Amino acid sequence: MKRVLSNKWSIMVFVLPTVLFFTYIVIFPIFKTLWYSLLNEIPAKIGDASHFSGLEHYITMFTPGRRNSFPGAVVHSLEYAALSVFVQLPFSMFIALILANGPRGESMYRNIFFIPVVISSVVVSLLWGRLYKGLLPQIFESLGWTVPKNGFLGNAGTKIWLSFVPSLWQYVGYHMLLMYGALKSIPDDVIEAATVDGASGAKLAFRIQIPMIKPMLKVCLSFSLIGSFKLFDTPWVLLERANMDLPALSMYVEMFSNHKYAYASAQAIFIVLECLVFTIALNILFRDRDAGGRLLRRRKELA
Repeated sequence: MKRVLSNKWSIMVFVLPTVLFFTYIVIFPIFKTLWYSLLNEIPAKIGDASHFSGLEHYITMFTPGRRNSFPGAVVHSLEYAALSVFVQLPFSMFIALILANGPRGESMYRNIFFIPVVISSVVVSLLWGRLYKGLLPQIFESLGWTVPKNGFLGNAGTKIWLSFVPSLWQYVGYHMLLMYGALKSIPDDVIEAATVDGASGAKLAFRIQIPMIKPMLKVCLSFSLIGSFKLFDTPWVLLERANMDLPALSMYVEMFSNHKYAYASAQAIFIVLECLVFTIALNILFRDRDAGGRLLRRRKELA
């Protein structure tokens, strides 16, 4: 077996089916969608007329003055990404740090926080929809506060923000479990040595534990950003299919309601490029920090 794995041709033979399958279901559709986005319209059948329109759809996407404009949807997705990175992930990290220290009932709490992850997003959206339409207005009225006109989900100033909350709540446990696993993988002798040196609490977390799980933080950040840019199901259910305030929602409505397939393809390509750009930027950010850390350690060794 070792001899087979050391042969590059053998490795290529084993990997080739997966590469071909991935190319067929992922790479090929992306390039096909890119081509469709450059046409004036996607032909419904062979022989239908269509002509090359270049970047016309991309220019239209960012032309001001369109109702429910795509630029506004992109801004909302960036706002959700900011909430995910600066609210959801720190909260997940806080829970993971507490559980990693081995409190009583650690396994029970870990499972409780992870339960929302295994629940369907549609079910979560329906539950939160009942909360927004029933319990929350009753709480506001009992406290003498004003309930927004048309309800919380019918108000333009609150609906987009309230549609973010269920997704943020649902995936806290997911990121918590990833971070918890990484924290548990830190060798005990490292924690014990830091404790002997006087590190505890926040100092132990920020000086030892968090820096040692940077690879997992990078993974969580990547998942968080990509999930933010392609968010669809929760707002779609909560806002009852009548909103275009997120890129994925806008793409769906343009394709299946307005039947603008080429224009929707351009929006799909933008979402892919947005995810790609932020992922590359994240990799560069973490690579530079890792390289700087290695250089600093090397200098200390030579000193």
